[in-house]
Amino acid sequence: MSEQITPELQAKVDATAALLKKAVADHDGSIVLANSLGAEDVVLTDLLSKFAPEIPMFVLDTGRLPEETLKLLADVRTVYRNLQVQVYYPESADVETYVQDHGINAFYESQEMRKGCCFVRKIKPLQRALSGNKAWITGLRREQSVTRDEIQFEEWDEGNNMHKLNPLADWSEEDIWAYIKANDVPYNALHDQHYPSIGCAPCTRAISMGEDVRAGRWWWENPENRECGLHPATPLKFK
Repeated sequence: MSEQITPELQAKVDATAALLKKAVADHDGSIVLANSLGAEDVVLTDLLSKFAPEIPMFVLDTGRLPEETLKLLADVRTVYRNLQVQVYYPESADVETYVQDHGINAFYESQEMRKGCCFVRKIKPLQRALSGNKAWITGLRREQSVTRDEIQFEEWDEGNNMHKLNPLADWSEEDIWAYIKANDVPYNALHDQHYPSIGCAPCTRAISMGEDVRAGRWWWENPENRECGLHPATPLKFK
């Protein structure tokens, strides 16, 4: 049986729906959702389907995503047939060069190597995905980590030279899951195995009770630096 939406959460849903509708008008429809297929982004997917289906979305398939994430991608395309979903992949030549020069799992060796892998597999495809748009939407929330506690609903993304919207900025983890359960939203099966934040398979692990929700991402690094580069003020560069 589906859970019920509380009045407090319904108010957030209404505000998010209004923000999405306003974003379409403000940016002449030149706006896109970056869908990581995480819990936040499946909530946004459901909200787009209901309130702003004209907003397209894209998924970055890095080539090292867990099978559960790929299964969810297929489910999203089946359930939300009124939405446009584009998948972007890294350039094969970039991946081949990185692996040839540094090794298949070089990202474990240093933060520079890890960010270099993210640059090839995420940042460059992101730049292609955002090309031609005036704004993009993310599922970032302030509660997620120390690197995100000051995000706003609307920001200027200097690195990508466009507007950036974070409609779920003030949603809590409880809000996200209450919405998913109440609306029977498809989600990544790894969430049920203690994976609150899911990225590439080699860089994601389950967390233990009491750990931060993003503790399973790049767990060998300092928490203050655990970002892939998709969301800094300036984009990552790697040589």
